[in-house]
Amino acid sequence: VQLVESGGGLVQTRGSLRLSCTASGSTFSLRTMGWYRQAPGKQRELVATITSGGGSTNYADSVKGRFTISRDNAKNTMYLQMNSLKPEDTAVYYCNTVAHPRLPWGQGTQVTVSS
Repeated sequence: VQLVESGGGLVQTRGSLRLSCTASGSTFSLRTMGWYRQAPGKQRELVATITSGGGSTNYADSVKGRFTISRDNAKNTMYLQMNSLKPEDTAVYYCNTVAHPRLPWGQGTQVTVSS
């Protein structure tokens, strides 16, 4: 399975972006997936998760109320709608499974929020 993230960019504080994660292979719809991010000099952190059918989601406290995770299993695609962005959201964003073993990491998509 290959993961490809897209949709990042440069946005001003309080702006919005929608990230996409497209997965190859046939097992995407069976997996609980997550969005992760890694800021410069920091460890990668999990910011949002969604169960295989999309019925349950969870968020890190830092993004709760601002980010929304969703998925379209028919398209093998997961999304992250990011609203009210803050400079501290600046990071490279990745998608992957929540459970181990993880899939090979994609290249990520850079999100930069200017103040």
